[in-house]
Amino acid sequence: MNLENTNKYKILAASIIFDAVGYASFIIPGIGEIIDVVWAPASAYLMTKLYKGNAGKLGAAVSFIEEAMPGLDVIPTFTLMWLYTYVFKTKTKETVIEVS
Repeated sequence: MNLENTNKYKILAASIIFDAVGYASFIIPGIGEIIDVVWAPASAYLMTKLYKGNAGKLGAAVSFIEEAMPGLDVIPTFTLMWLYTYVFKTKTKETVIEVS
């Protein structure tokens, strides 16, 4: 899965789909918790592939805990991570210093 040159809106679409998969465990009561056992590590892995660096690692840990704990599946972790990465995170400006 190579997502380095992917458009940020494609990453948003993937994030929404992955959050929907996480919500799907509520559809089948009782079996949903078993599905979460498989989905929790998968969501953590996908989070590290979608979002690089320390933010992606932290997001993966939060995603794993959110999916592994019963009742927390309503948190849209992937979409919140997208908002952090592309909306709220401040970008550093490059300063060029010319030396004569």
